[in-house]
Amino acid sequence: MNTQPHLLDHQKSAVDAYPVVEEVSSLLKRPAEDLDASVTIAERAALRAAVSDLNARSAAGDPAAFYGQQLLLSRIYGLSTQLPEGPTAEGSTLVHEVLRLLELATAAAEDAAVEPGVLDAAPTEPTAYLSWLKKLAREHRVYKHPYYREFIRNQATVEDLQHYVIQESVVDGRFDDLLAMMQVGTSDGAKMEIAENFWDEMGNGDPSQVHTHLFNQIFQVFDISAQDLERSLTANALLSGNLAVLLCRYRYLYPEAVGFLGMTEWLAPERFVHVVHAWERLGLPDVGIVYHKLHITIDSRHAAGWFHNVVVPAATSERMRRAIARGTLWRLNSSARYLDERMPDLATLRPV
Repeated sequence: MNTQPHLLDHQKSAVDAYPVVEEVSSLLKRPAEDLDASVTIAERAALRAAVSDLNARSAAGDPAAFYGQQLLLSRIYGLSTQLPEGPTAEGSTLVHEVLRLLELATAAAEDAAVEPGVLDAAPTEPTAYLSWLKKLAREHRVYKHPYYREFIRNQATVEDLQHYVIQESVVDGRFDDLLAMMQVGTSDGAKMEIAENFWDEMGNGDPSQVHTHLFNQIFQVFDISAQDLERSLTANALLSGNLAVLLCRYRYLYPEAVGFLGMTEWLAPERFVHVVHAWERLGLPDVGIVYHKLHITIDSRHAAGWFHNVVVPAATSERMRRAIARGTLWRLNSSARYLDERMPDLATLRPV
């Protein structure tokens, strides 16, 4: 089942119905000081009002508004996650105001999706807490989702795999940068675990084995350009990448990042087994599947180290336990929506 046509309709209608997306986007290549000096108080208020309206309509279930919201958030994050070729609005107070409106609305939507009372059920003893966290994932409908086990493994075409890797690029394609951001301010065993994970992502010092380089080889197999990437990303794919950046860039959200990235790595190996099977079934070039083969084993080790060296020591704190679980549920719930979107007919085969 191809879900792409109606998703593209939502993207087009977002641009048409919510001009604030392109309006703010057009400001991002202006020098921050010049931008802030040129915008009047009335214009600033009008932009805030338009972004707030976009957020409200997204929260009310408008798919075009949701896409516009996440596209704009992704573009603003690009100011601090990509090296520019010219002036940018990074540091602009106006852009920061817009950014915070988008971030707070996105976080509120994820919190609203968390089942009431679930965060209060976490055990206080650290090892029991870790078991509870894993049980939370195993009982979630995203665990062993049919998109991977049934569709990708046995039915996906070359075009389906091409679209899949584009969506995955928002997290897998920059996991090293996410680790670099989240480790700031950490210490002791947690810092060492994140550092070891990061060094693996860096190919242990071998430039040809850097994981982002290996991931980008998939794009070469499919001849995917940078322009193809943004045009093809769905709202839920953009959300996945935005949540990762949101949690990793703010120090007060560090424990949420621990839960979000830890769960990402724990779920990856089983999922990637099916991707490798599909790749080989379709006879695609071996160079494009090196990344996924490598992460079947590496992410299993990383997840174990992450749980025992980052999660368990932090779980002595009630604040950390609650926040780690919050980040874990953000990952589970957003991943479920993302995969349901990819293959909604198969998603209905599993109970909620």
